Amino acid sequence: MKLVVFEDDQFDRFLPLTWMRGVFELKCGAVTLAAKLARAAGAAVDAVLVRDYLEPTVAKRCRPATCNDLSSLRGQEVLFVNARVVGAHWRPPVERVAQWHGEQLAAWRTSENVAGIRDYAGLVAAARKAPRADFSGKWYEYIWDVMLTNPEEVTLDFKAAGRSGIEGKMHESAVIFGPKDQVYIGAGAEVHPFACIDTRHGPVTIEAGCEVHPFTRIEGPCYVGPKSILLGAKVREGCSIGPMCRVGGEVEESIIHGYSNKYHDGFLGHAYVGEWVNLGALTTNSDLKNDYGSVSVTLGGKPIDTGSTKVGSFIGDHVKTSIGTLLNTGTIIGTMAVLVATGAPLPKYIPAFAWFLNGAVTKGFGLNPLIATARTAMSRRKVEMTGEDERLLRHVFELTAADRREYVHRSRKAMSR
Repeated sequence: MKLVVFEDDQFDRFLPLTWMRGVFELKCGAVTLAAKLARAAGAAVDAVLVRDYLEPTVAKRCRPATCNDLSSLRGQEVLFVNARVVGAHWRPPVERVAQWHGEQLAAWRTSENVAGIRDYAGLVAAARKAPRADFSGKWYEYIWDVMLTNPEEVTLDFKAAGRSGIEGKMHESAVIFGPKDQVYIGAGAEVHPFACIDTRHGPVTIEAGCEVHPFTRIEGPCYVGPKSILLGAKVREGCSIGPMCRVGGEVEESIIHGYSNKYHDGFLGHAYVGEWVNLGALTTNSDLKNDYGSVSVTLGGKPIDTGSTKVGSFIGDHVKTSIGTLLNTGTIIGTMAVLVATGAPLPKYIPAFAWFLNGAVTKGFGLNPLIATARTAMSRRKVEMTGEDERLLRHVFELTAADRREYVHRSRKAMSR
């Protein structure tokens, strides 16, 4: 059986993180959503289906799986599964049937020729001809669902990995507070003096090459990706960090994709952060309303009730915040936005590539300086911005132009009043 993981036409429910990646590339726990589905299916991912503009970059990241090309699957038994299916609670269909979550295709097992399918629309057209069944598993409706399930997924991924023990170095004055079989410290990792790893409520993974500096406290369940550095951080339960991140201050139940910095003090709670983000000193988000009510998030210009009282911020790739930036509950910060603190909580929505400066949403200095800065930031981690990377950023800039203009116009009107 061949496995194909796809995203559907509601990828915008996972913005701003999905401007730059497929839904199946979102991380939760220790691995991506695609990896969880592969584990549930007991098969490697052979192909993925994603938006056309993402194909050049996703094709490189998903190798050896193919991207938007099913020609090699001709004549094979194929299982299609939607990235929004929660892999830990899913069992592949045994019969050749299409499972639907409302009007969204959840999974389809078929022996039909699928070689000509290149996108979700074509997949749906083909699946509608198959016997229909209702999908009864768990499902990610929005980006905050991925964040909220992270503590459970960290624990499940630890069990699935089957690793425990200390392969790296742990100083004799550092302690494991709780079951020692709930810790894995990878080769080349180093836990410095006076660090505390608390496993009473869940496992802790510290991958190869990590450094845990003195006076860091890590509460399980927690996953710290390769070559990340924790600098006297308070890492509360339910976090996934890295690879190659620098984290200080306090973090709770948050997911941070690779190469992002929260180097200094400040609180990040119930948040989802993309790649190449830099959060300035004392950047802090709220994750709980004063009235303890359900948090709403603005997506597609409309507030959506998350149904949860604990929701922080969702921060796109390459975002930068100044020192002292304050983010409200349920805040969305679009790709490559630049935020300058005002001393008060910022608006709950900042469009992609915009500057929030002097209390207003502005166009800033344009796209080229942002790309130049990103190229410099990447080079500091010995990563080259490729032509595909730059073309992707420029394309997302165009995709988000109308939204950005609208918010810039609103700010100008407000200032004129």
